[in-house]
Amino acid sequence: MKPIREWWPTTRDFFRDVWVEMKKVSWPGRNEVIGTSVVVIVACFIFGFYLFVVDSGLAWLIDRLFIATGIAPA
Repeated sequence: MKPIREWWPTTRDFFRDVWVEMKKVSWPGRNEVIGTSVVVIVACFIFGFYLFVVDSGLAWLIDRLFIATGIAPA
């Protein structure tokens, strides 16, 4: 492990560069954050419902297949 005198200047330069780059970032406004958050939440519910329907349908289909072949009792 290097002594602190050797890694401190590079670490300091790194954090200075991070600070400069963070000032260049175009941060979204409150309304944009709220709008995109609502879109993500709604999309999650829609995809969740879709996956629930597909999973239920496939489970029903496999259950009927097992009953038809005699693997599972009716």
